[in-house]
Amino acid sequence: MSLSTNLLQQMTIFVTLVTGGGCGVMYYLMQKNFAKSEYYHLAIEQLNENATAMASLGAPPLKIHNIHLTDHHNRVDHTKAQLKIPVTGQKTGGYLYTTSTRDTLMNRWCLQRVALQLKDGEIVDIYPKAEWK
Repeated sequence: MSLSTNLLQQMTIFVTLVTGGGCGVMYYLMQKNFAKSEYYHLAIEQLNENATAMASLGAPPLKIHNIHLTDHHNRVDHTKAQLKIPVTGQKTGGYLYTTSTRDTLMNRWCLQRVALQLKDGEIVDIYPKAEWK
């Protein structure tokens, strides 16, 4: 049974489009799951409450970008979540680094560290908050 070259080209285009669309949907759903997670929200809340970090970014408005899924800083398992979240304000941008651990007894995530690294290299420690002496 011989297939024409035209039919093979059409099949190739169709399979390519379906595969590309599936990858796009999967990427969107993964980003949505990150944005809905408790460890993600806790870190963003800490950033929003830190006046120094927000002023350094030139926020509000604060823009939170998609996580780079291939970045080795982004790791999540059942007990630990480590993220590198790209953020920008009107002045500059940077990355919000966050580490959280899961409390299995309470079934919730607890922040361990949140820090903002600006594009110029400056690091603003957000959580845990520095104790005033």
